[in-house]
Amino acid sequence: MTRKQKRLVLIGSALSMFGIAVGLVLYQLRGNIVFFYGPTEMTEKHVGPGVRLRIGGLVENGTLVHLAGKSVTFKVTDGKDDVAVAYTGLLPDLFREGQGVVAEGALDKSGVFQADNVLAKHDERYMPREVVDALKKQGKWAGAAGQANSQPSEQTGASY
Repeated sequence: MTRKQKRLVLIGSALSMFGIAVGLVLYQLRGNIVFFYGPTEMTEKHVGPGVRLRIGGLVENGTLVHLAGKSVTFKVTDGKDDVAVAYTGLLPDLFREGQGVVAEGALDKSGVFQADNVLAKHDERYMPREVVDALKKQGKWAGAAGQANSQPSEQTGASY
């Protein structure tokens, strides 16, 4: 074998090993590439206790219960299924019933999702009050369609 052939064999071997390594990594990550699971997806995948993941959906109306201290319970729904969530800590300013939420944590043995982090999602059409006021002055405000978007700019917090 010539030097050129040996070099080509070495390069080919290195590329094939790199391809196998990338394939193994992607195979292991195949179930975790999703940013979060909805309650229906979580139920369908039969997620066991102790598995860390993110769930997302809407905070179901009438389910938010403030317990002693900074503890709360609520249900996250996607309209089909719901998941009971328990969280201890400060909630984001934008957190409320009927609003989008992503919770990070794990299921316990009783089927309650024990969240250690809660992120409130706001509407992507959100506009600070100053922008709304400027649009009204210019006569370009959308009216009733945009009224839900005129949240005060002081509402900040953990959101995505």
